[in-house]
Parts: sequence; C-alpha cells; structure tokens
Amino acid sequence: MKTGITGGIGSGKSYVCKLLAQRGIEVYDCDAAAKRLIRTSPRLRQQLKALIGSLDKAAISRFLLANEENQQAVNAIVHPAVFQDFEESGMLWMESAILFESGADKLVDRVIVVTAPEEIRIQRVMQRDGITREKALQWIARQWPQEQVKARADFEIVNDGQADLNSQIEKLLTSE
Repeated sequence: MKTGITGGIGSGKSYVCKLLAQRGIEVYDCDAAAKRLIRTSPRLRQQLKALIGSLDKAAISRFLLANEENQQAVNAIVHPAVFQDFEESGMLWMESAILFESGADKLVDRVIVVTAPEEIRIQRVMQRDGITREKALQWIARQWPQEQVKARADFEIVNDGQADLNSQIEKLLTSE
C-alpha cells in the first residue's frame, strides 16, 4: 500500500517522517527530489531557466510568490519529473506539502495529513527559514487551507506540541 504524507508548511510533516524513518520506514521527499532533479536534469534546468530567467533560490522564490500562474507554470515542469522519479524509486511512502494540489494523491492509496495550529506553523516557518511573519503568511496562503486537506485525508496526525506523536504514529501503523 502506498501512503502519502502531507500538511501545510510548518505543520511538521518532515519531523513526522523522521520519526517514521526511526521505525525503518523510508519516505520519499518530493521537495528534496524536486531540488535534486532541478540540479541534475539538464532538461528541467533548461525549461525552468527559460521560464524564470535565473535558477537561484531568491529568483525562484520571487517568481513563485508573484502569482498563481507562475506557480502553475513551474509545477507543470517539475511535478511530472518528481512523480516519475517516485514511481521509479520503488518507495511506498511519499511526503509532499502539496499532495492534493499537485495531483500526487493519485499515486498513493491513502493520505496522512499532519496538522498544527496556524500560529505554531507561522512561528516554525519564521524560525526555520529566517523569514518575516508576512513572508511566512504568503507561503501559507499559497497552499490549500488545512481544513480542506484534512477533509480529504484518511488519517490525521496532530503536531501541536502537545499531542503525543509517537502514539499517533503507532496507531497509524497498526491501522495499515
């Protein structure tokens, strides 16, 4: 059974994936794969450079946040390559912040969403990325609302700093 793990920026999905890794479960990281493929695929690099003009992180970030059309144009180039790479990896678990938005949910049999209160997410993103509250809110606004993702998921892991993550993960793993 293939499982997708999703959740908005700052929800703690990567941390949950680290806890899964400690249990011997290897999780395909779509974000890391996209970055790797952009670095290593001449075809992707050429397509993105033609679209954005520059491939430095700041230029890509500005381009993505400028408008929805820019984001869709980048996604149309990167997502198919990541999906193919996931399929070829043979892995059964996938982490993607935009699992539903990207269509990656069609590659998995069930979806786990990691949730956290918005204020906690904002603080985590600000601290992790060294960005302003305004920039963190911009990134959050670029993703589906947490409640919308939660409504489509099969299982929720609450990562609010209070709930016991290990017991939630055990419950998830015993429900397979």
